[in-house]
Amino acid sequence: MGVTDCHVHINPLWEMRPDAVRILAHHDRRIERMLREPERFLEYLDRCGVERAVLVNYVAEEVIGYTEKANDFVSEYASADPERLIAVGGIRPDRRAPAAEVDRLVGTLGLRALKLHPPHQLFRPNGYLDGSFPGLKEIYEACEAHRIPIIVHTGTSVFPRARNKFGDPLLVEDVAVDFPELTIVLAHGGRPLWMETAVFLARRFPNVWLEVSGIPPARLLEYFPRLAGIGEKVLFGTDWPGPGVKDIRANLEAFRSLPLPADVQQQILEENPRKVFPRSRN
Repeated sequence: MGVTDCHVHINPLWEMRPDAVRILAHHDRRIERMLREPERFLEYLDRCGVERAVLVNYVAEEVIGYTEKANDFVSEYASADPERLIAVGGIRPDRRAPAAEVDRLVGTLGLRALKLHPPHQLFRPNGYLDGSFPGLKEIYEACEAHRIPIIVHTGTSVFPRARNKFGDPLLVEDVAVDFPELTIVLAHGGRPLWMETAVFLARRFPNVWLEVSGIPPARLLEYFPRLAGIGEKVLFGTDWPGPGVKDIRANLEAFRSLPLPADVQQQILEENPRKVFPRSRN
C-alpha cells in the first residue's frame, strides 16, 4: 500500500507572519521551491520512501497569518497528483454560513479534510455548547455529511500569540459524543501535556484517531508507552517542515527502528491512513 505521512505542512509560507517564519529555524530555499513546485515535493517524497502526504492547511490570520487563500493554494497544489497529495484546508470557527463554505471547500475545491487549530484560532472545540462559537455545530454536521475528517490540533504550540489552554484534547470529547459519524483526528496526540487524555479518547470512541506527528520518534514510546496496544487507532505523521522536524526520511527511519511489531507498524504507516484518508474522491 505504501506509507502515508498524515501531517505535512505544505502551506503558503508567504502568508505567515515574520515572527512565525522565524520559528522554522531550518527553513531554506529548497523548501520554498517545493511550496511552489509540487513536482519537486513529489520527488522528495520518493526519496523519503513515502507514497502519500496529507497537506495540512488551516486559517489563522491573527496568530500565524494564514487566510482563506490557503484553501485555494492547497487545492491547486494537490491537483498535481490527487492520488498522492491529500488536500486539507481550514475554516474559521466564527465564519458566517459555515455549512455553505464546507460545501464549497469539498465540492468546488476538492478538499478531503478540514483542519481546526484551537491554540491558533483561539477557540474551544466544544464552543457550540456554550454559544461562544455556535457555527462549529454546522461545521461538524457538514463534515459529517460529506464524510470528510476533521483534524484538530491537540497539545501545545510554540508560535507567538498561541493560547495553549485551547489545546487540551478533552475539549474534543463533546464533539466525539455529539457527532458519532464524524471522523476526528487528534493531531500530535496532545503532546507534551495531554498524551494520556488523547489515548483515552482514541480508545473510547470508534470515530477518534490518534496522530503522532511532531513527536521525535525516539521518544514516541516514552510519550505513548501503550502504543503497540492501540496500533489500530494510530496514524503516522511527521509535521515536516515544522519546528524540529528537518527531514521526513530520517523521521520515518527512526519510527521503523522502534521496537514495535511489524504488523503494528504496518497499521500505523499504511493501513490506518487508508481508512481515514481513502484514495481520491474523484
